[in-house]
Amino acid sequence: MITLWHNPRCSKSRQTLALIEAAGVEVTLRRYLEDAPTRDEVIAARDALGLPAIKMMRTGERLFKELGLTKDSPEEALIDAMAAHPILIERPIAFANGRAVIGRPPGAVQTLL
Repeated sequence: MITLWHNPRCSKSRQTLALIEAAGVEVTLRRYLEDAPTRDEVIAARDALGLPAIKMMRTGERLFKELGLTKDSPEEALIDAMAAHPILIERPIAFANGRAVIGRPPGAVQTLL
């Protein structure tokens, strides 16, 4: 079973979903822009990814700059920003068995299948 933080408007998210479905693995979709993760869920995602918060952010989003964030912003500020503005979360993120991967490229999901 894989849980996918999914944005259906994103081609990488759709491609990642297609790879999961083609493998015959059950998937639960979470449209994270509509059903925003809590601060604790963002922290859990970061921990499952094994990455610093900045590596799970869309730093090219206009909002990232508008909020005054930088690649050197404190970890807590980045986590708070993602919880308040889920558009800043890189997509898609796939979760299985306590681990997670960002589906960029979509083939990265293979490690969870």
